[in-house]
Amino acid sequence: MNIIRTLIATLSKEDKQKFLRTLKRRNKRNDVKNIQLFQLIDGPGELRNLDHTLYGRPAKGAYHALCKRLHDSLIDFIAIKDFDKESSKETSALKLLMASRFFFQHKQNDIAFKTLAKAELMGLKYSLFSLLNEIYYTQILHAHLNPAMSLQSVRAKFNQNKLNILEDEKLNLFYATIQNELSQSNPMVSDVIKRNLIQFDISITKNLSYESLLKIVQICNQVAHVSRDYHAILEFVDEACQKIETSERIQNEHLHQHLQILYYLSNTYFRIKKFKASENYLKVMNSYIRMENDRYYNVFYPQYVLLENLLFIYSGKNDKAIDNLKAFDFLIYKNRLDYILDIKLSLVVALFLKEKFREAFQIYQDFNHSDTWYTNKIGYIWVIQKNLIEILLLIELDYLDLVESRINSFRKKYRSHLTEHGESIVLEFLNLVSIYYFKTEDLQSEKFKDKVSILLKNKRKAEDVFTISFYAWLKAKIDKTNIYQTCLTLVSDK
Repeated sequence: MNIIRTLIATLSKEDKQKFLRTLKRRNKRNDVKNIQLFQLIDGPGELRNLDHTLYGRPAKGAYHALCKRLHDSLIDFIAIKDFDKESSKETSALKLLMASRFFFQHKQNDIAFKTLAKAELMGLKYSLFSLLNEIYYTQILHAHLNPAMSLQSVRAKFNQNKLNILEDEKLNLFYATIQNELSQSNPMVSDVIKRNLIQFDISITKNLSYESLLKIVQICNQVAHVSRDYHAILEFVDEACQKIETSERIQNEHLHQHLQILYYLSNTYFRIKKFKASENYLKVMNSYIRMENDRYYNVFYPQYVLLENLLFIYSGKNDKAIDNLKAFDFLIYKNRLDYILDIKLSLVVALFLKEKFREAFQIYQDFNHSDTWYTNKIGYIWVIQKNLIEILLLIELDYLDLVESRINSFRKKYRSHLTEHGESIVLEFLNLVSIYYFKTEDLQSEKFKDKVSILLKNKRKAEDVFTISFYAWLKAKIDKTNIYQTCLTLVSDK
């Protein structure tokens, strides 16, 4: 059921109408239960006892068979739809190439060269490097039939295209290697991009496809997310950004890749606290998200909402962010689980900064799965942040027994992981939090204040802005200042 709902969520309104028309054509009998099931799943109602709704009685066997047929029909429709769209340019160029060879066989050389030139233009426009290899090879074979054609020039293009093919192959190996390293239990990734760029001899050039640019920017963000050092990738992302901006390729033909690249760029600048640059890329993303009849709207809207409201939170518009995040429809986008969890945790943090601790804790209690489940779904970093905000909320609500229990549990679960990944400073922060709550030291002493200052000094510049919220809470408590204003000060003090 969840899989079918996820598949349906990827379709635009126009695609849904086309799919229903396809089902109607294929239905050989008056039985339209596949259409009814689609409409029920796509509707706003609760998905309970659908076999009763469809058959008027318990019919689990027939219902599961119907689900299987609808699932298979959706897969077929999506595959054919995307194949027709994605392969149309390559198919058109291939047809021109085959036609040119036919004309050469029949001694129609003039039209053959003109047709081949059209195929070359299409291949260059859409970065069809493998097909260009065949086009240039055909030009070389027949260059002697065209006095105006320079064999040397064609060979130069042929050799350059070979380099482009090699560059794509190296990039794929680079991508696979990075992904493999990130999947290891202890990925020390602070230098992972630089080291693998050197290993595979990769540099960004104007010839890289949008798919290649997406992979590079995506890798940068994955590495930075794990290491939490977005500053380390800034120079490389800037270079990729410049290549994207100066590209003459049509963005509509790479809309999905272009939207994802814009999101990654906006996210990178947000993480290093360059909010204006982040906002600019997010605005561009918003201008493209409605294109192609909202084809990718449902795919990208949750991550757009997340980043837009994180920018509001950390640029002094926390009230606006709270209103927006409360209004977000979690049910409609529940198939985008990673962003749903981020959005909900962001709302908890926004309310926490507003010092609405009880309301924040009520929303926090919606996280009712185990830490292991969340780790598998979204990763260690998110789980650690979730646990930290819970501890701070429990302190504010003065749940003495729970605070002690949660702190001890956190240390037991994550001490080894944090130490192995160079994040022992989180344990130092938790130790200071424990001292503050249980008042085992003089909180106004210079010694204790120095400990807090050292922690903030070590982490303020490179730390993820989200995590700065935790440090802001501690500093505000020691200085007896407003939590949100303290947070904004720490974020802006670069």
